[in-house]
Amino acid sequence: MDNFDVIVIGAGPAGYVAAIRAAQLGLKTACIDDFKGKDGKAALGGTCLNVGCIPSKALLDSSKQFWNLSHSFEAHGISAKDAKIDVGTMVGRKDKIVKQFTGGIAMLFKQNKVTPFFGKGRLLKDRQVEVTAADGSKQTLAATNVIIATGSVPIELPFAKFDGKNIVDNAGALDFSETPKRLGVIGAGVIGLELGSVWKRLGSDVTIIEALPDFLGVADADVAKTAAREFAKQGLKIELGAKLSKAEVKGNEVNLTYSAKDGEKQLVVDKLLVAVGRRAYTDGVLADGTGVKTDERGRVIVDEHCWAGVEGVWAVGDCVRGPMLAHKGSEEGVMVAEIIAGKAGHVNLDTVPWVIYTEPEIAWVGKTEAQCKAENIPYKTGSFPFAAIGRAVAMNEPAGFVKVIAHAETDRILGVHLVGACVSELVAECVVAMEFKGSSEDLARIVHAHPTLSEAVHEAALSVDKRAIHKAN
Repeated sequence: MDNFDVIVIGAGPAGYVAAIRAAQLGLKTACIDDFKGKDGKAALGGTCLNVGCIPSKALLDSSKQFWNLSHSFEAHGISAKDAKIDVGTMVGRKDKIVKQFTGGIAMLFKQNKVTPFFGKGRLLKDRQVEVTAADGSKQTLAATNVIIATGSVPIELPFAKFDGKNIVDNAGALDFSETPKRLGVIGAGVIGLELGSVWKRLGSDVTIIEALPDFLGVADADVAKTAAREFAKQGLKIELGAKLSKAEVKGNEVNLTYSAKDGEKQLVVDKLLVAVGRRAYTDGVLADGTGVKTDERGRVIVDEHCWAGVEGVWAVGDCVRGPMLAHKGSEEGVMVAEIIAGKAGHVNLDTVPWVIYTEPEIAWVGKTEAQCKAENIPYKTGSFPFAAIGRAVAMNEPAGFVKVIAHAETDRILGVHLVGACVSELVAECVVAMEFKGSSEDLARIVHAHPTLSEAVHEAALSVDKRAIHKAN
């Protein structure tokens, strides 16, 4: 039986990062994963690199270029009549990027002496791990520490089961061979909005059906309102308070039945993307007698340091509490590896940034205004529009704003909420400020280069104390 200091089950952003960091710290490390790429071969990187974060951003960028060419470049004096896009080439570019990054992880494993095992990992008693290969053969490994990082999988609706052709999950929506004339999307969350945006930009008639009554209820209300208005301008149809009850495939069409505010409705689409969320993937991962417990949602129960309550067993990423975000999982992986090596490790879940890569982008960190009200926290706010930022106007992307929420008494930053061009990058400054217990005055007194989009963060911080320079307070 092979023995390791650390065995990681799962090679997504949480798992592969944990494995690399453990190996860097001198620990004999193995990493188990059973993900296969489009070519049927083992592919490291989990959902994120193979069918999630990376490929979706590739398609978002390609579709944005096409949309700008067709709709925005005329304002710059650039004309391009009858612009066309080859979907096959676009998807091929995406696949090439995916292969580059999954291959990159394999190289990093080799450089850091991480031993990969390809198959399904299952935790047994006493920190032994069973690996079942694709051909059904089994082997057992042992470790001083085991890190469970098995990630998450799409939630499937019983009346709209995935068939990989007409009714698809996020992976299927990344691989359409042509732009569907009519695309239905169930769920107006991150995945639904991003992939709905991709195909809308390429000419699809997209309808998003969302069961909740409020749009992007997890985001700040002002941000959600602005984003909804911009999406409507783009022709993205979003129906709120609508619940799907039936999805029936007839020929090459999907017939939908759903209840809306004004009664039952019918919708016929060519493709249906079901994006109602994800669930922790822990099915079959824990053998009887391990002592590891899961909650009602299948997530491994852990403490603030991701310890699973059993000696030498840890869990990180999407399969534990907290937001299902790649960067959150990666930082948990680093934390656990460092704790195992006898070092300090910590992840502050209160300063984990969120990003939705639509157009405009949406990003935030910390508390929303509604949360502050619900928790009876005294607060003050300041905001500033990109329409008053020279760089944004010069880029022809004036939509959106930055909003800073600070404690009314201490001025400590409680949250920052952004919608607009490149806010996925701008939010990092706000995360740093919050992590160092910064105040809105700290942000306001930092010199920001001109002309840049970051000036919106500066002016929003100034606006908290009614002293923004480039707008009326």
